[in-house]
Amino acid sequence: MSNRQPAPEKQKWHKQLRETYSVASEHVSLLSLKLLLVFAITFSAIFGIGVALNLMAFFTILAVGLSLLITLIVFGRIAERAIYASVEDQLGAAASVLQSMSPRTGFTTTPAVGVDKLQNIVHRVVGRPGVILVAEGSRPQQLLTEQKKIHARFAPGVPIHEIIVGSSGVQLRHLRKELKKFPKALRPAATTELRRRFSALPANQIPIPKGPMPTRGKTPRR
Repeated sequence: MSNRQPAPEKQKWHKQLRETYSVASEHVSLLSLKLLLVFAITFSAIFGIGVALNLMAFFTILAVGLSLLITLIVFGRIAERAIYASVEDQLGAAASVLQSMSPRTGFTTTPAVGVDKLQNIVHRVVGRPGVILVAEGSRPQQLLTEQKKIHARFAPGVPIHEIIVGSSGVQLRHLRKELKKFPKALRPAATTELRRRFSALPANQIPIPKGPMPTRGKTPRR
């Protein structure tokens, strides 16, 4: 018999939406009213065009569809900012964002490869640009420098990039964008080999903030 575990059941879209709304409403006052206002303004503008062209039936249907779409887009943007704000100052917030990235982006994250007594943390991201060390904490520079030397010994000749997340560096909501700015330096086969090399190293684990994390192009989900 196979010992293969069944894949976890995907969360239904309406549960994702409800969870995301719950988090966003805690950080955005009058969220329902703002979304209703977006829908009403969009509907009124499109319906007004239909009245002017004497095509009210067609434009009414069009207005409902487009108004719902635009409202969802606005909600996604608002929710994304709210969700990032909800984990901004939590230990492991950067790791939470990094691990929420789709595998299709080509990045693999190992959280907390370095931790010091001041709760500064360094996470390792491996991808086509090479190794990206992402640090968070009050004063992570010394830990980041130490980890860069360690990783250089295990991956000689591989580009090693640094990112500091926080008030002195990159904002949490811009972290994904920063990762994608680095130029591709490794071929896919070399990236795979690099992942295997690092997979043999021990990795510390830290608690990751719970809750939905935004995914680009979709309503934020867990």
